[in-house]
Amino acid sequence: MVPLGLMSATSALADGMLPETSVVIVYEEKGEAAVKVRNSDARPSLLNVTLQDIPEDGEPLLFVTPPVSRVEPGESQLVRFILRNAEPLKFQRLRRVVFEGIPPKNKLEPGRATVAVNIRQNLPVIVHPKGLPMQREPWKGLAWSIANGELTVRNDTPYVVRMGQEIHLLPMMSSLKVPAAYLLPGAVHSLPVPEAARTATSVRLYPATVYGFAVDAYDAPLTAAVR
Repeated sequence: MVPLGLMSATSALADGMLPETSVVIVYEEKGEAAVKVRNSDARPSLLNVTLQDIPEDGEPLLFVTPPVSRVEPGESQLVRFILRNAEPLKFQRLRRVVFEGIPPKNKLEPGRATVAVNIRQNLPVIVHPKGLPMQREPWKGLAWSIANGELTVRNDTPYVVRMGQEIHLLPMMSSLKVPAAYLLPGAVHSLPVPEAARTATSVRLYPATVYGFAVDAYDAPLTAAVR
């Protein structure tokens, strides 16, 4: 237990680097995208921007500029995402970006402890191929099937599908969990199904828009075998 006197002499300081969007979309025909990140803190901070690959796709498609910048209180920094693909894209690609505010070190007052907290914003980055129409409901293109005691989902579309990891088999409402909150183009996932749920006729998923906003649940039909 922390002594009460120590708690009263400790303050937590959190920076506030706030990107203007919940997802970064880089269109291939434009070759880049730009996002404003505002420092909502009362002090200047360093903005550190880091791109992250995903386990399924490690090709270096993007770089950011500037990777590090000083942002004054209430001011914004424009961060550019530059595409550097060697060949034309055939389907959407997914990356992550971390915006981290690094506050300046404080001079400690005698008898007072200060805790500085770095707040990170971790957002998806979607790279969109030239000529591919935007799809508002890409989850409707997923193929679901049950065979040999397994539920299989296939994404044969060129779109990244974002959805909740929990799904339900209907009509028994048996709960299963997919490995990630996204399905990449070409992805195939198989999950073991409880014996009591192997007669399910449909699957209920909880999709999200490209910007990560949840929408109404969607019931997809189940076929008897993997296509």
